[in-house]
Amino acid sequence: MAKKLNIIKSTIFISVVFLGILTCIHPVFPRDMFLQHIGTILLLSILAVDLRKNNLPFSVFTGVALYIVLHIIGARYIYSYVPYNEWSQHIFGININDILSIKRNGYDRFVHFSFGILFFPYLMHLFGKWQLSKTRTVIISWLAIQTVSMVYELFEWLLTVVLSGPAAQNYNGQQGDIWDPQKDMVLALIGSLLMAVWYLIRKRR
Repeated sequence: MAKKLNIIKSTIFISVVFLGILTCIHPVFPRDMFLQHIGTILLLSILAVDLRKNNLPFSVFTGVALYIVLHIIGARYIYSYVPYNEWSQHIFGININDILSIKRNGYDRFVHFSFGILFFPYLMHLFGKWQLSKTRTVIISWLAIQTVSMVYELFEWLLTVVLSGPAAQNYNGQQGDIWDPQKDMVLALIGSLLMAVWYLIRKRR
């Protein structure tokens, strides 16, 4: 059973890597895209380590893999230009921006929200090794999401100091919103809060 699970995990890992390579063909924003993929490599290392140890539950592994896919798509279009609304209109005839009253490209907001949801199980597994109560593990995992989210926004701020103005703007994807970091952190907070509530409800049941 464990061997079969590892084969499935390997297939998912190879598929994610292949998608990453595929999206690098004829890049729209070459320099900025490859800068985004520093994060892709760091995220892939989580899956790569688990392929050797096979410790992560399948749902946790899949959640991290799905988040990497979302990030890879964002990296292709440096987040600010992901044509999700055009795709939605073409496939489903739905204008997402009109429904949500969005006047900017909201893909980065969606990914920050997804981070709070998709990475929460991974942190629960990670901190679950401390043999704390379920409630304490949930709280620590929730706080970890906020910490990582804050550190990432600080990293983006440091890039604005090191890189040129246009390059920093392209990477950060603020799109003229001076409150972009705060809004990103709030969305990660909301996503992780939903997961925290779900885990606590499941614990009581």
